[in-house]
Amino acid sequence: MSEQSVNEIEKKESTSPQPIELDAELVLEPIPEQPLDPNKIAIEERLPEEIDLADPELYFNRELSHLQFNARVLEQAMDENHPILNRLMFLCIFSSNMDEFFEIRVAGLKSQLEYSREKNGPDGMHPKKVLGLISEHAHKLVRRQYRILNDIILPKLAKENVKFIRRTVWNEKQAAWVKRYFRNDVLPIISPIGLDPAHPFPRLANKTFNFVVELEGRDAFGRENGLAIVPAPSSLPRLVKLPDDVCEGGDNLVFLSSIIHAHADQLFPGMTVKGCFQFRLTRNADLEVDSDDIGVDLAGALRTELQSRHYGSSVRLEIAENCPPHIVDSLLKQFDLEQQDLYRIDGPVNLSRLMAVLELVDRPDLMYPPFSPGLPRKLASSGGLFEAIRQQDYLLMHPFESFSPVIDFLSEAAKDPSVVAIRQTLYRTGARSPIANALVEAARNGKEVTVVIELRARFDEAENLALASRLQDAGAIVVYGVVRHKTHAKMILIVRREGTDLTRYVHLGTGNYHAGNARLYTDYSFMTCNKDIGEDVHRVFQQLTGMSKELKVKKLLHAPFTLRDRLLEMINREAENAQKGEPSRIIIKVNSLTEQKLVQSLYKASQAGVKIDLIIRGICTLRPGIKGISSNIRVRSIIGRFLEHTRVYYFYNNRNPQVYLSSADGMDRNLNNRIEVAFPLQDYKQTRRVKKELEYYLTDNTQSWILQSDGSYQLSKPRKGEYRSAQRALLSELADNTR
Repeated sequence: MSEQSVNEIEKKESTSPQPIELDAELVLEPIPEQPLDPNKIAIEERLPEEIDLADPELYFNRELSHLQFNARVLEQAMDENHPILNRLMFLCIFSSNMDEFFEIRVAGLKSQLEYSREKNGPDGMHPKKVLGLISEHAHKLVRRQYRILNDIILPKLAKENVKFIRRTVWNEKQAAWVKRYFRNDVLPIISPIGLDPAHPFPRLANKTFNFVVELEGRDAFGRENGLAIVPAPSSLPRLVKLPDDVCEGGDNLVFLSSIIHAHADQLFPGMTVKGCFQFRLTRNADLEVDSDDIGVDLAGALRTELQSRHYGSSVRLEIAENCPPHIVDSLLKQFDLEQQDLYRIDGPVNLSRLMAVLELVDRPDLMYPPFSPGLPRKLASSGGLFEAIRQQDYLLMHPFESFSPVIDFLSEAAKDPSVVAIRQTLYRTGARSPIANALVEAARNGKEVTVVIELRARFDEAENLALASRLQDAGAIVVYGVVRHKTHAKMILIVRREGTDLTRYVHLGTGNYHAGNARLYTDYSFMTCNKDIGEDVHRVFQQLTGMSKELKVKKLLHAPFTLRDRLLEMINREAENAQKGEPSRIIIKVNSLTEQKLVQSLYKASQAGVKIDLIIRGICTLRPGIKGISSNIRVRSIIGRFLEHTRVYYFYNNRNPQVYLSSADGMDRNLNNRIEVAFPLQDYKQTRRVKKELEYYLTDNTQSWILQSDGSYQLSKPRKGEYRSAQRALLSELADNTR
């Protein structure tokens, strides 16, 4: 799931979830799971002292672990605890996640091979072998995806009177209506392209929807090439709702692919259409802005690179499963792809476009009921946010608690005559978002507004360029951070004149300043006017907007300077306490864990006897459960209604717990190549609260997947009457009330 829109192969019988039986005829096998690398299961045969902690056998492959996360997302479509339209959404999210996986991760591996820049990761696997394993597992997942769609989701929706009408079963009225729609709305804007020496194969943009049509006969000029390409205009909806007067009740939808397929002969008058087959090409979409060539204009360099994003090298071909082999081979040759890059599709390509169902169908009874995020009573009843924050720090957990205080924080600052300056980092926000509106208003009201916008937030580059232009037009100072380090920290600093003093008010978060995402992602927000933290945030902004040597900060941990080393120190301290016989504990909750020194430090702590719980939503290269190495480490992944996004680092610290919340995951890019911050919770009640919320995740037995030492994930199974869901508990505790 990308953050803008939105990130998982034969299990042993003892660890596999039972098949979900929907009716007497249909039983879908559980997701097949295998070790990430079947050759790497013998490490326990060696003595712990014989094992180097850099041994490749101690690390799972990053890309295969990423693929397993996508598989866990797919399995949500099989979970009958989710309402049916939410299950459809998970299919769409899986499709979108797989698109990005191929556009970025697979494309990156292919580029390594193409330019002879092969680089093995800590797991030691060559990129060519990784690509082969990706193809093997991804093909299984895609086949499963379409089986779930065709055999489960669509039939269940039909029982709820939400029907996808195939062209083979259109009645007379429906066929007539579709024909008129084709003539009036499709035919005038569609451009079929016959292939011959004067009409070379068109340059198809990344992920566009196309048809290859096999023809027979001669046209008016005597041409008879036999093939044509029909690009489907992006302006056309991929789903069309039939009017009620041609249906027998309910919501009735048809695919654009069915409409074009049914009328392909009208695109080629006088020719015989022997076959019409939908396909989609995925290309490398990773932007490569060379920092040495940027000069003084990062925005200009990025705009230039964005123009070529849609036409990167080919990485995947999806095509209708009934397309004849000779046509498939022709397309593979055209796109310079191999058989392992071919995915035959039993249904519409690009299932992420099925998200349109949520707009076309008004069936709230088929989705999770809405909820009202909670709000602390003191915030709700205060005379203003600055007064409330002056009295105490506030910790909010979204989406269970409202994101509105963050927006109000800026909105009040924009209007408050006592506010003299606002500084903020923005990663994924939107040019017309409430946050952007407040910053524009503040600048127009004469505040000193400085915004650090990370232009290179993947797939949000164009939106961030538009945001930068809007803020600059309003009079704000806009900078783009540091060229070789993405600015991923989430910070707001408001300077307010109070009497003869200037007081700093701060917001720090684990997630993006995006109100929509705050309803879908779990994230923490922290609001304070603590002097030390205010000074630290001020210094971080100094480094971002100006030029200086590394500035010392008191409370924050700051990547790429202090964050990784301090995390290693705190892990090592727990190991030392364990060796002394003192109680020790580590809990880390992040999206991904790949940084090798961090992993090795956790291995050492485990060897020392520290009990370690890792809540890793996505990629995890650490191998748990290895006797003498990682037998004290448990790893779980929580996949549920909301996207888990909080980053929490908890250390028992000999009965004096330390908790850091952070924008940073446990990845090399976050700890070494990005601007990140981690901030401490200094209030005992807040520390205790976060520990309690972590325990919800550690005791979850309905949406948690436990990572095994062979790399497979085991779905937790609750005993009857002992169902525990972290997200449901947090909804019950934090949402829809004023405390």
